[in-house]
Amino acid sequence: MDQFLSILAFLCGLAGIVGCVVPVLPGPVLSFAGLFCAYACSYSTLTPASMWLWAGLTAAVTAVDYFLPGYMAKLFGGTRAGMIGATVGLIAGLFAGGPVGIVLGPFAGAVAGELLRDRTEVRRALIVGVGSFLSFLVGTGIKLVASIGMLTFVVADTWPALRAWFADVF
Repeated sequence: MDQFLSILAFLCGLAGIVGCVVPVLPGPVLSFAGLFCAYACSYSTLTPASMWLWAGLTAAVTAVDYFLPGYMAKLFGGTRAGMIGATVGLIAGLFAGGPVGIVLGPFAGAVAGELLRDRTEVRRALIVGVGSFLSFLVGTGIKLVASIGMLTFVVADTWPALRAWFADVF
């Protein structure tokens, strides 16, 4: 059973990294699922406190990913309409547009929000949209670093079982 949980933990950790690059999948959540599988192994060194710490990190990284476009829109000179548009664009892209919708959602939402507020400020609306798009890239990087960190913990914690499995298979 420990070997199965170790393999599942490793696969969830890898899926978490892929999930950070392919925006449709919830990367940090999959990585935390892998960490939880590692925690369930009888020889695991992970403690309940460390699991709560990683759960908090997963929640924080996920929240940052959703609210960063609006914040970046504000940093790039946007108004409240641009902030709301960027967040709505990200969420709409998540549910409606797949990977392309998520990548372009913050940009399109911020531009639409700014143009709805003032149609004469096209240049500023495009700058705010670029800021929101950059936030998508920053959020993806943050998720990727968190997921790689969780995979590193999974591999370190389940290495004896993973090594035995690799020796059996290969």
